[in-house]
Amino acid sequence: MSGKAPIKVCVTGGAGQIAYSLLLQIASGKVFGPDQPVILHLLDIEMCLEKLQGVVMELEDLALSLVFGVVATADPMVGFKDVDIALLLGAFPRLKGMERKDLLAKNNAIFIEQGKALDAVAKKTVKIVVVGNPCNTNALTCMKHAPSISPSNFSCLTRLDQNRAKGKLAAKLDVSVGDIQNVVIWGNHSGTQFPDARHATLLVDGAKKSLTEALSDEAWLKSEFISTIQQRGAAVIKARGLSSAMSAAKAIGDHTRDWWFGTGEGVFTSMGVPSDGSYNIPAGVMYSFPVAIDSAGSIP
Repeated sequence: MSGKAPIKVCVTGGAGQIAYSLLLQIASGKVFGPDQPVILHLLDIEMCLEKLQGVVMELEDLALSLVFGVVATADPMVGFKDVDIALLLGAFPRLKGMERKDLLAKNNAIFIEQGKALDAVAKKTVKIVVVGNPCNTNALTCMKHAPSISPSNFSCLTRLDQNRAKGKLAAKLDVSVGDIQNVVIWGNHSGTQFPDARHATLLVDGAKKSLTEALSDEAWLKSEFISTIQQRGAAVIKARGLSSAMSAAKAIGDHTRDWWFGTGEGVFTSMGVPSDGSYNIPAGVMYSFPVAIDSAGSIP
């Protein structure tokens, strides 16, 4: 039995399909470590509380020793109380015929409320990962309404795009995804993102080499590779009739684990974070950059 105190992890949209895949990762120790107990706070809207109780039952039925408790609620003030990590999966989906401005208005209200609740009751050291789309805008809205929490504690998810890019590069090169590092996603989690393999490395016989040199297909990297990653989400929806869930959950786990433990020496990852003006991106904009994270979970 671990001697560590449990950490409190809030997952919003707790009854949703992404949370359903993510919670097992968290509960089994794959995100925060095999010796880190957790207390799970599951937050969803009132109409989903019955489904949320079904998730609670399954978490109990897993009989995992790291789960020290589960809180299921529709009240953000309860869901965010004293949490160490907040994974904001829940957002209003874009419905058929909905204008983008209408989607933004719906989500603006959600993330204003959640930002205020985090500001009021979460730990001031809480790490907040925004997943619900449009995640860059939602993260900025949430951050602006939680002024007592440092902007450096907010991020949004572009790790799914990075993982998609690594998977496509690995398939092209016929290598293991684990042999590829330092692929970058710039910008937004949207069709305007820019997948960048220029600084990526490939492990060959124990030595790191330039991936672009190993690939030797600049035309593909500048065309099909970029458009495939930009359009991958839409392609998944077209094929399965639903948006990415299993891969999204895996990416959230990857993002959070790197933020908790660090990326390791010489390794960087893609995260949407508030710009400090680097790369000529206006300060304060929530933008995906390559980031290196130290072992304390800080982004220098």
